[in-house]
Amino acid sequence: MRRAIWVLLALAATADARPPRRHAADLDPDRGDFWRAAVEPHADEVWRLVVRARQTIQEADLGLSGDYDPAGEQRAKFYRAAYDILRDAQRLSPENLDVLRLLGIAADELGRTREAEAALQTAVRVAGGERVGPEVTGLLGAIELRLGHVDTAIRWLRAARADAAPGSTVAAHAAVTLATALASRGDSIDAIDELANSLPSTVGYYTNELALVSFALAVQYDRDDQPSAALDVLDRMQNAMQPAQYAAQVQAALASIRWALPEDRHYHLALLYDSMGQYTEARAEWALYAASGNAPFRARALAHIAAIDARSR
Repeated sequence: MRRAIWVLLALAATADARPPRRHAADLDPDRGDFWRAAVEPHADEVWRLVVRARQTIQEADLGLSGDYDPAGEQRAKFYRAAYDILRDAQRLSPENLDVLRLLGIAADELGRTREAEAALQTAVRVAGGERVGPEVTGLLGAIELRLGHVDTAIRWLRAARADAAPGSTVAAHAAVTLATALASRGDSIDAIDELANSLPSTVGYYTNELALVSFALAVQYDRDDQPSAALDVLDRMQNAMQPAQYAAQVQAALASIRWALPEDRHYHLALLYDSMGQYTEARAEWALYAASGNAPFRARALAHIAAIDARSR
């Protein structure tokens, strides 16, 4: 009996002395990356290209807050460089979400609208509309509006508004573009409500995002032939800022957005100059808007021109 006990104790000690079981990844540190490398063989190179492209786009956007590139030539140069980098990345990884998102941004900035749409639609197909992110759905909505697909644009823009962080640049751009889309199909009341509901009940300090949404609200009131409501919004903004700050901040806010309908930029600038008493500049912008394509609010622009001309007489 005593001998059997000693045998059992020896066996237990031997079992405890065995080395612990090790996973394959512990034996070979690179083994855990095997499947990742098989699925995404160019992952490291694509990551480096994405970082370069993101930095290039950030450099391009710096020109929006300065006067050193008034014609936008340097900005376009940076975006062309980013586009070329991202095309290389796409060849290596056709369904990489970061690549597709940035490629959509760069292509849209360069006027390659259909290519931008294709990249963003691919991102939606890969990730799903609920998980692709508000930057993709917001830009896709702006592109669809530019292509004349108003109902599709509104659907994407509503998705972007729902997913974007409140007060963020993405949320502000989506709200302004959604209001534009709603107004373009005659839903001026919904457009005004969209912007009004995007603003806090009281604004003590205007960020660029709040300045953009507030000024766009004034524009929508003006387009709906509610000049007193538009003036109320503009007065609140001007009372909260110094005159120089008001002009600079609104201009910076307007420059930050890529207009789904390019002629909208003229309407917004015209109202800005008008609100600052710079009537020569305002008249020029109203005229540019009125002369553009099928401008839906041409009658309002012409009414502003007539008022400026009457004032000058």
